[in-house]
Amino acid sequence: MSVRQIQSARGFTLVELMVVVALVGVLSTLAIYAVKGYLTHAKTAEAKNAIGQMAKDAETAYWRESMKGTILGAGSSAIISNKFCDFSSDFVPHSIAQVKGKKYQSTPNNWNFDGVLDHAGFYCLKFTVSDPQYYQYYYNNESGAFDFTAIALGDLDGDDVTSVYSIEGFAAVDGTVRVAPAFKMINPEE
Repeated sequence: MSVRQIQSARGFTLVELMVVVALVGVLSTLAIYAVKGYLTHAKTAEAKNAIGQMAKDAETAYWRESMKGTILGAGSSAIISNKFCDFSSDFVPHSIAQVKGKKYQSTPNNWNFDGVLDHAGFYCLKFTVSDPQYYQYYYNNESGAFDFTAIALGDLDGDDVTSVYSIEGFAAVDGTVRVAPAFKMINPEE
């Protein structure tokens, strides 16, 4: 065997192997970071979708006739009576600790606790979340019949830093319903 054949038959040097191991380590670290960001972003999509749906449901509820037929006397008339659903009396789930770093599976009763009041909360909105949820939800309309706020609170990693998503809407003077074009976000991916 010639010297040239012996040199070409050798394996990898220790330095070459260490460079490859270091590159694999760097790439796996970047992949883990990217996957973690992807999962967090996917979980925040739940909050955006849910409060967006609450805003649509609030608009639909606004256009439903809200005056009881028994109030109007026979042979008389009244203007159309529209208003947003009254505020929800509680959050779903009740405590943020129930979604802090974990999922929560609600039941239909969680969303219907205001059911005795036809024009209150999630019951009036006809809104529920049937899948396991990472966020706590609330519907606010404390200032009266002409505006609302849909809110989602979460703590995805359980570090006591709460992310808040909200969207607002109001009834304009011309009778149309306006919903904010963007979400308000505080600590969106905490």
